[in-house]
Amino acid sequence: MTDNQPAPDGVLRLINGYWATGVIGAAAGHSLFTHLENGAGTATELADRAGIAERGAQTLLDGLVSVGLVEVHGGRYRNTPEASAYLVDGTPTSLSGFAKLKLKHMSGLTALPEVVRAGGPVHDAVTEVADNPHWEELVTALAAQSVPTATMAAEVLEVASAGPLSVLDVGGGSGVYSSVLLEANPAARSTQIDWERINGIARRLLAERGVADRFTTVAGDFHTTDFGTGEYDIALYSHIAHQEGPEDNVEVFARLRGALKPGGALVVCDYVVDDDRSGPAFPLMFAAEMLVKSNRGGTWRRSDYRDWLLKAGFRDVSFHAAPPATLVIAR
Repeated sequence: MTDNQPAPDGVLRLINGYWATGVIGAAAGHSLFTHLENGAGTATELADRAGIAERGAQTLLDGLVSVGLVEVHGGRYRNTPEASAYLVDGTPTSLSGFAKLKLKHMSGLTALPEVVRAGGPVHDAVTEVADNPHWEELVTALAAQSVPTATMAAEVLEVASAGPLSVLDVGGGSGVYSSVLLEANPAARSTQIDWERINGIARRLLAERGVADRFTTVAGDFHTTDFGTGEYDIALYSHIAHQEGPEDNVEVFARLRGALKPGGALVVCDYVVDDDRSGPAFPLMFAAEMLVKSNRGGTWRRSDYRDWLLKAGFRDVSFHAAPPATLVIAR
């Protein structure tokens, strides 16, 4: 290696990035973050509480320290603030279920070279199959991820002080956006349009949160289901645009504008990239998932969303950072 040649450490960490997915997924599967949060601080203590081998516990701890999710202090381990916030079981923002799900998805990336050559899925596009078991696992795992962004949307729209509101949640999945808005405003009501299998998940979640009496579901594909005319104060379109093509998004946006009352707001949440495609990092990487799983999806630029929304008839479009996502609000 020459004096000015960079060390290979960074490249090797990226090439072996699947180790991080494996370690985090395995740790979540054995509730290690929860046990750490509850006071276990050594490999021996964790092994005892989790029912795993001490060697296995130590290996997971080493890996978690490596990726920055666990720290060592005075010979004892503890969660970092990020792990405490997002990987402890049973909390509203826990992503432990998502970590376990992604561990199952690792083998799917072996098809990426062929997918890149073909320009799309080499098997069925899972984002377009209503009864694919993929949805039940994914919708449940993603619910916690949406809580902070849904809370931000409620704050930006001043939902709590808005009085009676009618909300349309298109492709609402777990119903977490509806849940957050209904919890913020006891006078609000929400209607979700999604496949019935997914609507069942949403009804369970909203019942658990005590707001199911103000939540209605409509079974159907949002591409063909009537949204109504001038009925809603707020329309939600969260993490749907990335699996649709440009023309499809414009068509849905136009129908959503028609469903809103005068002065109503459309809230779009998604992984949005900069216009020059230089960042942010997570949305740029997420494009690979859409290439593998959807026929026309991708991670779209801010300028794409602005152009589509203006073409659909909206006049005012604003962007609000909600890492790793972005809130787009159009009126």
